[in-house]
Amino acid sequence: MKKIYSVEEYIEEHAHFSEALIMLRDIINTTECIETIKWSAPVYTINGKNVLGLGAFKNHFGIWFFNGVFLKDEYNLLVNAQESKTKALRQMRFESITEIDKHIVLAYVKEAIENQKLGKEIKPDRSKKETVIPKELKDLFTKNTDLKNSFETLSPYKQREYCNYIDSAKREATKQTRLEKIIPMILQNIGLNDKYKNC
Repeated sequence: MKKIYSVEEYIEEHAHFSEALIMLRDIINTTECIETIKWSAPVYTINGKNVLGLGAFKNHFGIWFFNGVFLKDEYNLLVNAQESKTKALRQMRFESITEIDKHIVLAYVKEAIENQKLGKEIKPDRSKKETVIPKELKDLFTKNTDLKNSFETLSPYKQREYCNYIDSAKREATKQTRLEKIIPMILQNIGLNDKYKNC
C-alpha cells in the first residue's frame, strides 16, 4: 500500500467510499479534534493523544475509536475487530453512506473526546515477561560456563527468542540441530534474528 500524506489522498485512494468518508470527516471536524495522518490513514487527536481514525476497506468503511471499549455504545454500533487480541480499539462500521446517522456519529465522537480528556485509556501491559530456559539449554550451560555468561549478557528479548527457538522444536533431533546452530551466535553476543534486522 502506498504511503499517504494527506486526508484528501486517503479519500482519493478509497474512491468507492469517498462521499461517505467526506461526510464522516466533516462530522469529526466540527469538534476540537486535530486532524493528522498516522499509519497512512486519517487520525484525530486531542492533546496529542489518538482518539479516533477513519478507515476504508473493500466492503466497508468507518471510524476507529482507539479507546472505544469505554464508550457506552447505546445503539450497539461498535465491533471488536479481533475479539481475543484487541482490548481497547472498537470500530463503527458502515457498508453504505445511507447507514450514517450524523447525530449518532457525532454523539459517539464527542463521548470519545470526553473520555480522552478524562484519561480513560487502557495502558499497555509493561509487565516483565519471564524467560523460561528449556532443559536442553540449561544442560549446556552446566557444561559450558562461557556460553552461560554470554547468554546472560543478552537482552531479555534476545534470551526469549533463543529459548522459544529451542522450545518450539518438536523432535529431539531438531532441538539438537538448533542448539548447535545457536551456540556460536550466543558466544558472539548475536541475537537469533539480528542478521534479518540489519538488512
